[in-house]
Amino acid sequence: MFKKIALGLLAILVIIQLFRPEKNLSDDQTGNVALKYPVSGEVKEILRVACDDCHSNKTTYPWYVNIQPVAWFLDNHVREGKRELNFSTFTKLPVAVQNHKFDEIIEMVDEKEMPLKSYTSLGLHQEANLTDQQRQLIINWAKQQMTMLKNEYPADSLKMKRRMPKAES
Repeated sequence: MFKKIALGLLAILVIIQLFRPEKNLSDDQTGNVALKYPVSGEVKEILRVACDDCHSNKTTYPWYVNIQPVAWFLDNHVREGKRELNFSTFTKLPVAVQNHKFDEIIEMVDEKEMPLKSYTSLGLHQEANLTDQQRQLIINWAKQQMTMLKNEYPADSLKMKRRMPKAES
């Protein structure tokens, strides 16, 4: 009985290797944050090392992405990360959304919610563990961009519009 279960599980593991998600490799940077906002070399390097794998159009994949179901797990992280914040398409967003995203960057980095523990744990992405100084650099950079937007745009254009609740059917 145990042998049949083990063979069945092995067969499933072999079969799922045939189904792979599409990799995030387009590298389309037409709306890159650096096209509109000044990004120092230091900040650019921190973003590259700690953020870009999940928050850009170009992910650097580790070797273990070729093993299922790990690829599905990583694909889900990348898709969700890009949905929340994509530095490659940042400037295509409305200015109020850009301002809001800078505010979220400040909050998430300050509260140490980013980078995710699942990304930095197990020693797989040690370089993405941010020091307090690196966190402060990102926070200061985001605040500077918010100040620039505040000086450039009318205050009401930087406010997110409230969504009306959907009517119940």
